Amino acid sequence: MSEAQVAEMATLSGNFESLFSRRAMLFRQRGLHEQQLGEQDYKKLILEHYTFLKRPVVIVNEQIFVGNSKKVVEAARAALHP
Repeated sequence: MSEAQVAEMATLSGNFESLFSRRAMLFRQRGLHEQQLGEQDYKKLILEHYTFLKRPVVIVNEQIFVGNSKKVVEAARAALHP
């Protein structure tokens, strides 16, 4: 994943934090749950290790769907199959 791709996803989603997975095992292992993270921290971590990217990420016609919550999956499905 390139920096340009991550930046494009952040632009579509509104910020890097919305792309960041707090469920990644490294999140707790590195003690990140005890730190205040900013947008540049989220960007750096996502680029550093793919597990920090919340998945799945689906981009359809300039719309982005991030994560696997039921609401997000249904919205992505509706966008894919109008």
